[in-house]
Amino acid sequence: MSGPSPSSTPSDFDQFYAVTAKRLVAAVYAATGDLAEAEDAVQEAYARAWQRWDRLTAEGDPTPWVRTVALRLAVSSWRRARNRMRAHFRHGPPPDLPDLAPDRVALVHALRGLKPEQRTAVVLHHLLDLPIEQVARETGVSPGAVRTRLNRARKALGSHLADAEADADTEAPTPTPAPHQPVCHPKEVPSHG
Repeated sequence: MSGPSPSSTPSDFDQFYAVTAKRLVAAVYAATGDLAEAEDAVQEAYARAWQRWDRLTAEGDPTPWVRTVALRLAVSSWRRARNRMRAHFRHGPPPDLPDLAPDRVALVHALRGLKPEQRTAVVLHHLLDLPIEQVARETGVSPGAVRTRLNRARKALGSHLADAEADADTEAPTPTPAPHQPVCHPKEVPSHG
């Protein structure tokens, strides 16, 4: 495996990485629901981009290529790990990360319930703000198929998030106040002295 040719500068790649990596990890995490898996897939995608850096930059913006590779790696890894995950889920879901807000936890949980192609369409279009035509090019389907996936995903997410909100409301009932109890004071006894 060789790196880029002498005409590429490491600082170009470093700058590209610094500007794009965090957002790409967030997108792949949203698509997979597994932060460690997302980080691994993104790291591998950038390693592959480094090996092809001259060609990628000559073709234009390397971001779509890196994003497509990262998502494909994550999905491929997810498929290989499906049986392991099923066994893991038999013992209950993993604990929520303590530093995530409840609405983000609910969103990630809802995204996990989508079909992989719907989840990818939602992440690319809504989280990364890519136009439908670009989502279609990156996923290899027609714009109409992307619209259909987005429509079905929105319905499923809306239903799931509404159910989660209803469950949250019923889990934390409002405590009923205790009845007012009279306060008993010891009788004052006059002192005779």
